[in-house]
Amino acid sequence: MSRELTTFDVLFRDLFNSQSGFNILSEAKAPHPVDIYEDTKGLTFEIACTSLTKEEVDINIEHDVLKISYNKPKQEETAERIYQTRGVSRRSFNLAYKISSKYNLSKCTAAMENGLLNIQIPFAEEAKPRTLQIK
Repeated sequence: MSRELTTFDVLFRDLFNSQSGFNILSEAKAPHPVDIYEDTKGLTFEIACTSLTKEEVDINIEHDVLKISYNKPKQEETAERIYQTRGVSRRSFNLAYKISSKYNLSKCTAAMENGLLNIQIPFAEEAKPRTLQIK
């Protein structure tokens, strides 16, 4: 069962994961929402990209590393926009994953639909199950 992190969860987690023992709560960051799963087609990444367009997200492949990033442009606070609450997360992210050789990174595909970036990496041919004939 998955649930959202509360302010207390982030504070408690960061208490034990930091050098100083305390972090400023407003600077605490929960991990970027990502689902990764394997099925019969290969490996799939589903990355939350709320309010982003496909042109704003960069996907790079270097050797065996898949990199996904978004850099939020600097936004000035204006007098006509005074937030009462800020629940929609529009923050930069920089994700990197080392991909096993059992997947073929040269044949991966990406699509963005309804704020969800879907990256599919098929199995490499040599990693697919095969049948041997008995002689």
